[in-house]
Amino acid sequence: MKYVILQSGGKQYRAEEGRVIEVDRLAAEEGSTVELEQVLLLVDGDATQVGAPLVTGAHITASVLEHIRGPKILVFKYKAKMRYRVRQGHRQDYTRLRIERIEAGGCTAAKKASAG
Repeated sequence: MKYVILQSGGKQYRAEEGRVIEVDRLAAEEGSTVELEQVLLLVDGDATQVGAPLVTGAHITASVLEHIRGPKILVFKYKAKMRYRVRQGHRQDYTRLRIERIEAGGCTAAKKASAG
């Protein structure tokens, strides 16, 4: 099983080839492809590469399926005995990605495992 831990928008996600993930909104058109290069961990079968802080040469190719909005979250501010109440709603913007290909760059995890 081949998967990676990637960082996007200050958050970390686990991604496998063919899977669909939702990340914070990216500035990309629907139907286009994006390259994600902040790979923190790469696992390929029994071989594991841990980045310090990033795995060198590793990148992910993903296609943008759609831009969506998350569920509404209510933010309520309240101060006791002051007659202060403020209610505000928020919906986070997300981008839905399909992971097409995970590449380890020049040195793959399999090569490192067999050499070491």
